[in-house]
Amino acid sequence: MNKHLIQLNNISKTFEVGKLALDKVSLSISQGGFITIIGPSGCGKTTLLRIINRMTDFDSGSLNILDKEIELWDGSLLRRNIGYVIQNAGLFPHLTVRENIQFVMSISGMDKKLRETRTFELSEMIEFTKAQLNEYPDNLSGGQQQRVGIARALAMKPQIVLLDEPFGSLDNITRRKLQAELKQIHADTGTTMLMVTHDLKEAFSLGTEMVIMNNGKILQKDKPEIVLKQPVDEWVREFVSDV
Repeated sequence: MNKHLIQLNNISKTFEVGKLALDKVSLSISQGGFITIIGPSGCGKTTLLRIINRMTDFDSGSLNILDKEIELWDGSLLRRNIGYVIQNAGLFPHLTVRENIQFVMSISGMDKKLRETRTFELSEMIEFTKAQLNEYPDNLSGGQQQRVGIARALAMKPQIVLLDEPFGSLDNITRRKLQAELKQIHADTGTTMLMVTHDLKEAFSLGTEMVIMNNGKILQKDKPEIVLKQPVDEWVREFVSDV
């Protein structure tokens, strides 16, 4: 049986009176999976990621990450142990590509020589030259910036990487190329990945499992082929019908 890296039990979160962002959500994430999370806008996808990364508190329920209850984690330390990739990369514009990739390594006190070695490993993974490591984000294309964001998230070799619509603002050609690259990175590293997306084709092509959400609830969690062949209800059937 695969080890559960993340375990949510009956997690609820309310942002507005009478409106549940998450409604008694339970979810187990095993080691090595690529979980795509999809549903209509406002269904709770990003809130779910932010709670896992301890960027948002929850009202009730329990959450265990890496064999430790979330309350026992120091928030900053937890976030250093979980890679996080957002739309538009979120790079520091005043830092070079090298400095952006090394940011978490630096604040964690990693030796400079080890930082450089890891940076070159990651630059090969994202197909960057040594010269490009000295560039600033504003000189990069959107796709290149997202590659740097992914490299930064992987810098500390985290067991978990969270991705919040990382390719949402990119053109279709660049998006499909980066999807293929991310799938290969997952295969090469075995890192557990959870990705929020609005793109059904992306969710089906990348996910080893899919989480379908609506109105703050998880409706189905299954392998993509099972979601297509055996949707749990008519809403899910209709939602995935355009794949």
